[in-house]
Amino acid sequence: MDWNRILKGLARIAGIKIWIASLVPMFAASAMAYAETGRFELKWGLLSLAGILLIETGKHCFNDIVDYKSGVDLSIEPDKVTPFSGGKKVLTENLLTLKEAKYIGIITLSLAAAIGLAIAYFHHPGVLIFGVLGTLLACAYSLPPFSLCYRGLGELAVGITYGPLVFLGMYLVMADQIDLLPILVSIPIGILITNVLWINQYPDYEADKRNGKRNWVVRLGKKKGLMVYAVNFFAAYTAFILISAYTRNMLWMLCLNSIPFALTAWKVARAHYDNIGKLVRANQATVNIYQLTGLSVIATVIITALKIY
Repeated sequence: MDWNRILKGLARIAGIKIWIASLVPMFAASAMAYAETGRFELKWGLLSLAGILLIETGKHCFNDIVDYKSGVDLSIEPDKVTPFSGGKKVLTENLLTLKEAKYIGIITLSLAAAIGLAIAYFHHPGVLIFGVLGTLLACAYSLPPFSLCYRGLGELAVGITYGPLVFLGMYLVMADQIDLLPILVSIPIGILITNVLWINQYPDYEADKRNGKRNWVVRLGKKKGLMVYAVNFFAAYTAFILISAYTRNMLWMLCLNSIPFALTAWKVARAHYDNIGKLVRANQATVNIYQLTGLSVIATVIITALKIY
């Protein structure tokens, strides 16, 4: 067995790039919980982080397996290959075999389940609900018979997972309760990660369409899909305005600081939706907006708690 190759594949499938989607809501929720309660549950927070990242790893293993078997990853044209296309490429680049990827997926999801059960038993039973739902969505995202990403439900699954599920699950672990404010904040977080997935579907558009992966970019077409991309940005920023009004705290308007980047990303996408080499700027900008929003949420809750404004 070529352990060097397998370790390279594992590093790719579990690398830091897959952490971004989870780290943003987890860190933001932890900061909000600390600001509200004044305590920081380090042990349970680290266990939750490990559990979520294991779920991420398993999810990406199974996603690569399904996309490889369906032909999606194998039919991406060379000029369409970008850091945002074709999954993690561990199978197409022969870093892992199908059998190895399957075993890694099973092992990581099993370990995540064990961690979730431990947190639920020894810390807070309510975490079990979020863990079970998150694991089910991670599996159903690509695995049959559900194959949500092939049926136009992948975008919704991603928005729910990285918005309400991860955010509120982490908040519950850290604060021992759930309030209305974290529920409200989880919504724009979910919308913005959905937009990351949305624009990342453009490089794979032709391959997805040929192989029956009927996500909403494929269903609407590239040009019409850009309207949803714009509406998602508008909805996320509107949500933060409403949160600011609800809390009577103008600091939540800090979360609008990425609007200029969103406008730039939209202009790039509109001009180059059919030129994947140039569209990459919009892909990267959308990821940056998601990260910046997470940092803005953290800054808002900390400044509010310290009353230094």
